[in-house]
Amino acid sequence: MVMRGGTSKGAYFLAEDLPAAPDARDALLLRLMGGPDARQIDGLGGGHPLTSKVAVVSPSTDPRADIDYLFLQVAVDRPEVSDRQNCGNILAGVGPFAVERGLVPAGEERTVVRIRMVNSGALATASFATPGGRMDYTGDTEIAGVPGTAAPVTLEFPPGDGVLLPTGNTREDIDGVRVTCVDNGMPTVLMAATALDVTGYETPSDLEENTALTDRLHAIRLKTGRLMGLGDVTDATVPKLTLLAPPRDGGAVTTRTFIPVRCHPSIGVLGAAGVAAGLRVEGGVGADLAHLPAGTDRVRLEHPTGFLDIECAIGTDTAGRPVARRTAVVRTARKIFDGTVFPAPAHPLKDSR
Repeated sequence: MVMRGGTSKGAYFLAEDLPAAPDARDALLLRLMGGPDARQIDGLGGGHPLTSKVAVVSPSTDPRADIDYLFLQVAVDRPEVSDRQNCGNILAGVGPFAVERGLVPAGEERTVVRIRMVNSGALATASFATPGGRMDYTGDTEIAGVPGTAAPVTLEFPPGDGVLLPTGNTREDIDGVRVTCVDNGMPTVLMAATALDVTGYETPSDLEENTALTDRLHAIRLKTGRLMGLGDVTDATVPKLTLLAPPRDGGAVTTRTFIPVRCHPSIGVLGAAGVAAGLRVEGGVGADLAHLPAGTDRVRLEHPTGFLDIECAIGTDTAGRPVARRTAVVRTARKIFDGTVFPAPAHPLKDSR
């Protein structure tokens, strides 16, 4: 099944319909998505990291969850499939897909699906309307970066066991740039855009074409990856890097996020969770830039195509370290296609760049 989840699009599979061996599975997914090829002309992919994603879904053996969700990022122009990160946008379609495939029975009015994100072991809960015990994707909820409206999917992320500040510090100095490293479901590095000699209001294409900027970001990502306990992230898609600037349209802050070398046209859900939590950490790099509203957990993050509202509350543990208490966001999802996909024949891989 092909679905749009939030501001991403991907292919959703039952685990039983794919090879069990990861190497065989990944080789098949590359052929199904049309890679490696910059256009992905011979498969389901859309020629961009946001449209070259896969969800693998199965019943969960974890008593805290109904289903397991493995996210796989299929590279566009190289023969690579990565399981080193989660995806919160594709997550928005996982609950509806589980209902469509009969893994979870639909409620008469509303359905709640407990999901274990296999990539990290973290948990999430998706709730959405199922009038008359059936999926209905129509609705009047609008999210920035997606044309039209659809039915809302509420995603709740319970407090996890991980450390919110994986380096143990609120700030680090990396090559003369102050950063805050956060992990609230997605390893994320926050930094002021002006520290990198940009405003933070540039278009994604302008930022991608700034080779001096992308070279500096690459070096920062490699160093922060090790500091965050991720090891060598040369071939990984995490940590995400987010540039921060003061808000211009009534939000809390303006963001530009790299995934890892392309600039996101909006912002990922779990990356947004990291930004929202990081803004609330006293002494973090966003503290002097953000305009946080009083009396509410809701944070509006401005991005290149609009904004994302996310609810985030943090507290402290017994050692006084900041921890995430609650994170929630509303997304939408839509079934685009349900049928049979025919993989391209296996052939020696060539780099299309």
